[in-house]
Amino acid sequence: MVTAMVEPAERPFDAVLFDCDGVLVDSERITNTVLRTMLHELGWQVSEADCFRLFVGRALRDETALITTNTGFAVTDEWLENFRVRRNEALTLGLLPIPGAIGAVREIDRRYRGKLACASGADRHKVELQLAKIGLDAVFAGKIFSGMETPLSKPAPDVYLAAAAALGVDPTRAAVIEDTATGVRAGAAAGATVFGYCPPDSPSHNPPQVLLDAGATHTFTDMADLPALLAAVPTAHSRP
Repeated sequence: MVTAMVEPAERPFDAVLFDCDGVLVDSERITNTVLRTMLHELGWQVSEADCFRLFVGRALRDETALITTNTGFAVTDEWLENFRVRRNEALTLGLLPIPGAIGAVREIDRRYRGKLACASGADRHKVELQLAKIGLDAVFAGKIFSGMETPLSKPAPDVYLAAAAALGVDPTRAAVIEDTATGVRAGAAAGATVFGYCPPDSPSHNPPQVLLDAGATHTFTDMADLPALLAAVPTAHSRP
């Protein structure tokens, strides 16, 4: 089946900004397994569910006080670096793309003629490693933005504002694709239209209403549906 090209005047947005973890790559179980193991080593027997609830969608550097409260351990740069090393080894071995994500990104890249970016709260090395692992590094080359390199991480809008500025678009004319309430708040705070990805088997356990309450305008459960969903949104000049 041949898909017709969507001309610029017909596109409802000027750019599409993707989160990475849980949106493009199925990394959250891997990363949280490593983190939970290391927290157990510190004496905090945190459950899998609580580990997801407390840490998914947040920068670990911003949660060190929580770790100290529950372990008595003053988190050091060396401990954080050890986490990153162990995390990266696990991701290199076991990372897979989110089902449908590769095809969706390539189609959106074609329709939007390269006006897309990856805006993650994770460190740049992790994002680049993951995109290379699933073969999307070339699509996002020069358009990767890390919340670790902005003044504030998600839920602040900084990383999405940086991505929109680099693409030369008004953030209110951008679509943001997120899977956590923290990320949705960041996209909404940037003024973007946020699409919340919430498959029923997501380890983040974010039902649609949670993402809608956080500021998402739309929710969807299959990444393969995203190009059509974006195209179905009324164009910006016709939206209220």
